[in-house]
Amino acid sequence: MSAKKPPATPDYRSAKTGQFVTESYAKRHPATTVREINPPPSKPKK
Repeated sequence: MSAKKPPATPDYRSAKTGQFVTESYAKRHPATTVREINPPPSKPKK
């Protein structure tokens, strides 16, 4: 059986600085934040 991949979680990033911000900050500043869906990092291939 194949293992299921964990779901991608939403990340929030400041449109001004490019730094990641918390979800609560993003909700307070919707004009300057961007919601991104980033999949979790994959395991390195051997």
